[in-house]
Amino acid sequence: MKAYILDAYGKASRLRLGDRPDPVVGPDDVLVEIHAAALNVIDSKIRNGEFKLILPYKPPFVLGADFAGIVRQVGANVTRFAVGDAVYGSPRQGRIGTFAELIAVDQADVALKPVNLSMEEAASIPLVGLTAWQVLVERAKLKRGQKVLIHAGSGGVGTFAIQLAKHLGLHVATTAGTSNLDLVRDLGADTVVDYKTQDFAELLSGYDVALNSLDGKTLAKSLDTLKPGGKLISISGPPDPAFARQQGLNWGLRLVMRLLSAGIRAKARRREISYSFLFMQASGEQLATIATLIEGGEIRPVVDRVFPFAALNDAMAYIDTGRAKGKVVVSIR
Repeated sequence: MKAYILDAYGKASRLRLGDRPDPVVGPDDVLVEIHAAALNVIDSKIRNGEFKLILPYKPPFVLGADFAGIVRQVGANVTRFAVGDAVYGSPRQGRIGTFAELIAVDQADVALKPVNLSMEEAASIPLVGLTAWQVLVERAKLKRGQKVLIHAGSGGVGTFAIQLAKHLGLHVATTAGTSNLDLVRDLGADTVVDYKTQDFAELLSGYDVALNSLDGKTLAKSLDTLKPGGKLISISGPPDPAFARQQGLNWGLRLVMRLLSAGIRAKARRREISYSFLFMQASGEQLATIATLIEGGEIRPVVDRVFPFAALNDAMAYIDTGRAKGKVVVSIR
């Protein structure tokens, strides 16, 4: 099969289009012919080497964590899917590789594609949809009427999280650049802060949860927006001791995680706020629930650009600019 291969970590590294062996299909796996794959900021971070201490990828390997396509083979234990099913998903840690023509994925990480979406639209959903769900529903356990601050509302996670939060009956504040204010309002944001001209920490207060996907300065300032008992949840770091335990990291890396997050955890404790880092976990069950919301019109995909597979490195460069509205996708078939 054809695939884009990362031969060495580094910000200047380009992915090489080459031949890889077809995936081995395990007894619990489905083999998916990939029709579209989405790009995410984490793809750039993995390429740059920012996660090489905690993720088990050694070059050469294939990047990519979002896909939509057709099931072409099923393992002996597979009961949830059949050959010919249109599916979408995000493979679990250790099994990424959607910048390719084929991928073998555990059936537990896959769901039927929303019937009202194209392959490109469906591929844009899994990673950001699961991240938003796991922050707002699982980790934060937000209830109707509560208030959430979602940073970077025009980004991949932000565009999905705003819509999910409104479905949950929450008051949503978000930050966005001047050119994206209308977009985030159209998605349902109640309070919109133009980060280019306004300081969100001076304008917002009394929030129950803040979802951070930006830098450390934004993370620390987000504490000012939360009430005592609130939750600061970051998907961009720093990782915390609970994450290190969840990943089963060795004692040395656990110590590193503890030190990296010590400052923000201490600041949060002084304000009676909890800090946690969330790293998305694959879940076909959650994707099936998300598909029902999409098919019911509660959530719609936001796709900035679709690149041809041959231009995947151009798509990566576009992701690196940080200017994408919603998701960037490559069409493979």
